[in-house]
Amino acid sequence: MAVIFQKRVSKRRQFLLILFIVGMVSGICFIASPFLGYRVVAFVLLVTVSIIAMFFDILPVLLAAFLSALIWDFLFIPPRYTFLIGSAEDTFLLSMYFIIALINAVLTYKLRQIEKLNRAQELKMKEIKLYNLLMNSLSHELKTPIAAIMGASDNLLLDSEKLSDKNRLALAAQISVASMRLNQQVENLLNMSRLETGHVKLKKDWCDVKELIYSVVNEFDDKIKNHEFKIEVNEKLPLFRLDYVVMQQVLRNLIINAVLYTPAGSEISISADCTSEIKGHFVTDHDKWQPHRDAVKKLLVLDVSDNGTGIPADEIGNVFDKFYRLKNSKPGGTGLGLSIVKGFVEAHHGTIMLSNSVHGGAKFTIRIPAETEIITNLVR
Repeated sequence: MAVIFQKRVSKRRQFLLILFIVGMVSGICFIASPFLGYRVVAFVLLVTVSIIAMFFDILPVLLAAFLSALIWDFLFIPPRYTFLIGSAEDTFLLSMYFIIALINAVLTYKLRQIEKLNRAQELKMKEIKLYNLLMNSLSHELKTPIAAIMGASDNLLLDSEKLSDKNRLALAAQISVASMRLNQQVENLLNMSRLETGHVKLKKDWCDVKELIYSVVNEFDDKIKNHEFKIEVNEKLPLFRLDYVVMQQVLRNLIINAVLYTPAGSEISISADCTSEIKGHFVTDHDKWQPHRDAVKKLLVLDVSDNGTGIPADEIGNVFDKFYRLKNSKPGGTGLGLSIVKGFVEAHHGTIMLSNSVHGGAKFTIRIPAETEIITNLVR
């Protein structure tokens, strides 16, 4: 909070705020002085200087310490309304107050600086750790599909005459799967870079959610033989204003995640619905029917679930973290897929939740407030 405050308030304004705060506290103490006594006022002013040191730069803090000492002397130490001090004891108290106020202000400011430095070092160490983790993951994730592509390509080129049609198709399939895996990793890195730099600018347009789902599922038809898809889309679902390409990536990552963490023969279910009623009608204009479109914000609900073993309860809260992978997951993967999904959904001002279904398996639920459009044909 202190760092944010300093960034937002210039030093000139800090000095003005110091005058206001110290003056306000002194005024309150002056009104209550018949009940407090001037020694208690010293403690109040010291606390004020300590609090100021938590949020202001060092020079305004030193001004607060100096100003509070002068005010305490002039308004509260007998004889009042003069800088003269009536006793040696009060002279000593004033001297000690000024020294303690300065030391307290400087130490508090230094502690704040040390804390800021420690946070910066911790952040740097965390970034180094994440960087090393990413490089280690990429060294495997990129080399494996590249090696598969190179090996299959070499076999096709060198032993083309000796290979049967079946073998050629098998090698071509290996190249296709490896290319898809490589492309997915590159896309994840690019998407994560866009999210972290804040360069995600959605290009929304009217799109058919059913078409969106099938366009992604069709990408996996020839590449995932051991999983089945079950798609349920409300037939009355309206058009939604979404970023088609971004939402494709969201569904693609969720499907890949379901394939990686479910055994062969598992079923992946995708459903889409709208939570509110959509109204639309036609209007007439000079005996001509023209469509009138009602565009209102509704809630799109997308569910992607499977019938696998589910996610351990103690790890559900971490699955959307960058680079996080389940403890007992298979080797491979960078842990970026679900983090990207969350970022893209939030870019649509939506939310995504993960839960384990009653019958087993993980269930991702996406809710996106989006403009919808529907045209209801009325018989003339």
